[in-house]
Amino acid sequence: SSGINAEYGGALLVGITNTVGSAISRETACGIHINAGPEIGVASTKAYTSQIVSIVMLSILIGRDRISKKKRCADIIQGLKDLPELVRSVLKLDDEILALAKDLHSEKSLLLMGRGYNYATCLEGALKVKEVSYMHSEGILSGELKHGPLALVDENMPCVLVVLKDQTYSKCHNALQQVIARHCRPITICEEDDEEVKGMSFRSIGLPPVVDCLKCILAIIPLQLLSFHLAVLRGLDVDCPRNLAKSVTTE
Repeated sequence: SSGINAEYGGALLVGITNTVGSAISRETACGIHINAGPEIGVASTKAYTSQIVSIVMLSILIGRDRISKKKRCADIIQGLKDLPELVRSVLKLDDEILALAKDLHSEKSLLLMGRGYNYATCLEGALKVKEVSYMHSEGILSGELKHGPLALVDENMPCVLVVLKDQTYSKCHNALQQVIARHCRPITICEEDDEEVKGMSFRSIGLPPVVDCLKCILAIIPLQLLSFHLAVLRGLDVDCPRNLAKSVTTE
């Protein structure tokens, strides 16, 4: 209904979808089929990362004629070219993520905190944890900690913070200090060379450097793997979570 309202207001509706002939592709004026291939499991993974890449490429297309943005566009294009190798390097961290899952699989809740590009990372990571491991999980905008979520933080509440070197780094670093002050033992997703954040963390997962708008693609992979391992350790069917369907046919 929001799309219909936007269309009546004169907006151009652009759809980004993985399914030819889907409701989104029928109801939008134009769009992008991301061609990620069919998702076998109910919990989507590759469609999410492919949508990010598609949005980034669309942004480059829109801004490529601006002289002031040429270097920015060139950096992003190089980052996209490097992405397959960077993703492979993150997948090599699977043993570390499994060890983390073994620490967390008996917990009842998990908080994920991030900002900027990585607020979406935390929302998606929390969704995956809920979908396949049935653990209560929340994605929280780290700038809103003192508006309520900080009350949940103590030594018994596991917290994952995404603290990467982008425009929000100093503010995410401040959020890390806030949870430590409440005796939390934080788990961080940070840059592989960020020794300061690693030193402040109970556990850390180090990611290779890449241009800021692509960091969220690398950051979601450990959370997707974490949700997978949590589900397996709990003896659950990762591909067919209870109460969920691949497509929604009722409102």
